[in-house]
Amino acid sequence: MKTMRTMLSWLTISFLILLSLSCGGQEPETTEEQRPPTTPAQVYQPTGDEGTITGKVNFQGQAPKQRPLAMEADPICASKHTTVVYPEVVVVNTNGTLRNVFVYVKSGLGDKTFAVPQDPVQLDQIGCLYKPHVLGMQARQNLKVITSDATTHNIHPIPKNNREWNVSQSPGAEPIIQSFAREEVMIPVKCNQHPWMQAWIGVLAHPFYAVTGDDGAFEIKGLPPGDYEIEAWQERYGAVTQKVTVGPKGTATAEFTFNAEQAYAASSLRMLPALVLPCCGASRPQ
Repeated sequence: MKTMRTMLSWLTISFLILLSLSCGGQEPETTEEQRPPTTPAQVYQPTGDEGTITGKVNFQGQAPKQRPLAMEADPICASKHTTVVYPEVVVVNTNGTLRNVFVYVKSGLGDKTFAVPQDPVQLDQIGCLYKPHVLGMQARQNLKVITSDATTHNIHPIPKNNREWNVSQSPGAEPIIQSFAREEVMIPVKCNQHPWMQAWIGVLAHPFYAVTGDDGAFEIKGLPPGDYEIEAWQERYGAVTQKVTVGPKGTATAEFTFNAEQAYAASSLRMLPALVLPCCGASRPQ
């Protein structure tokens, strides 16, 4: 009798499990990285009224004196350079502007969503330096890491809001393809093999960003008409913002200024000492 009751209990449990599955039980929860991309119907479609923001990033005061990088620990790195190499923490252009400043739309887009580019953003390693030093990309867009060096590198982003990863890349190895699921400004990147190597990645939910070059200028195209908060981020001096209005098919201007005497409260030197200090320790003494 007891055996019969046990069999009936197991049959009842089995029936309930089958019934649950046949009725479409709850699917396992997907992580942020696994969620499907935005469907075409949800993506912003250009109307023809989009505008542009142009401008430049100025620098006031005496540029900080930087110590040359010491690459002798890896002869392959040292052999790639015939002149002294300086860190790119602060690069002042000949026209008094700043290079490697990340300028982007911080707010004003509302709930609009934008298609993720199919083409990857590329980060190269040349002469044991990351090129470019500062770059931008969209969340879920692929980052393609390649190496042009005949030495092994170790690519190690250190995000706060995304998954951390750490991958070695030997000479001639295939590109490393990774992505970041969420917005984050900015993600530092280091090389565990060569402590002076640094890069910064700005990850956004939209394509409206730029990085200043050797003229300190930037241009952000394709913005829907509206009022925006624009931020300029510099790894040593932090960030400054301003409001900009973009009219239909219009061009707005924004000009930022960083001062050599600015406090370092928001500086990368304070936020990430573990990343920056090895660089300074690897420099030649003055």
